[in-house]
Amino acid sequence: MNLTGKVTLVTGASRGIGRQIALTLAGYGATVIVNYNGSAAKAEEVVNEITANGGMAESMQCSVSDFEKSKEMIDGIVKKYGRLDILVNNAGIFRFEHVVNLSVSVVQTMLMLHMNTVVLLCRYFGEDMRKRGKGYILNMSSMSAWFPYPGISLYASTKCFLKSFSRAFRLEMLDYGVSVTTVCPGAIATNLYDLPLHLQRLAVRIGVMMKPATLARRAINGMFRCRAQMIPGVINYFFIGFLFLLPYGVVRWMIRKVKRAIENEKN
Repeated sequence: MNLTGKVTLVTGASRGIGRQIALTLAGYGATVIVNYNGSAAKAEEVVNEITANGGMAESMQCSVSDFEKSKEMIDGIVKKYGRLDILVNNAGIFRFEHVVNLSVSVVQTMLMLHMNTVVLLCRYFGEDMRKRGKGYILNMSSMSAWFPYPGISLYASTKCFLKSFSRAFRLEMLDYGVSVTTVCPGAIATNLYDLPLHLQRLAVRIGVMMKPATLARRAINGMFRCRAQMIPGVINYFFIGFLFLLPYGVVRWMIRKVKRAIENEKN
């Protein structure tokens, strides 16, 4: 795959899945804009790793949950590069907590990141892609979008919106040569879930979790094959079907057990 000269924006690219997607795209020759809203050092690590291997990259600090700042970032990219060939909406946050226990700021940020920001970036960059008759968009949803999960009700609901929007937006854009791919991964071995490292390694070994690099590679390959939707991992397909058969009372009991186990592990 040769992406030399292709300009790419990856949101939330300083760590986790976003970092691996940025590194993978750069490995194919793309010029990568590493968006971040946290440690500048982490973002620079990604940029330095890319440039050390002969790639092209720059970091761009922006809280994409902020509408005005997102618009400024969009204008800056268009002014400098003139276009965007690949958009990866990856930025997100995760909280395993009841909605009423979440701070209002966390609720607002999650709604913005998973819904408003995705639509905004698709709207602005999608318009230009449509005019040029080509472009790729990768939206990171979640396996939780398929089922109402107590304990992550807000997270799952926003990911459900993202999945639904992405599928419909894809149909609007296909006739103009723009492909929109939705990825619905299960648990990924990152710090997103605040799970101890040894439990992450165990989960990867038994197939419950997937490594970020593996997900990044599969997601990118699926995007360039113009896949509509992906649920990486065979186990995840069976797990979704299994969940639909479970009574809600059993789901509630399972979530409580998982949360208690995580809290005990932290203590």
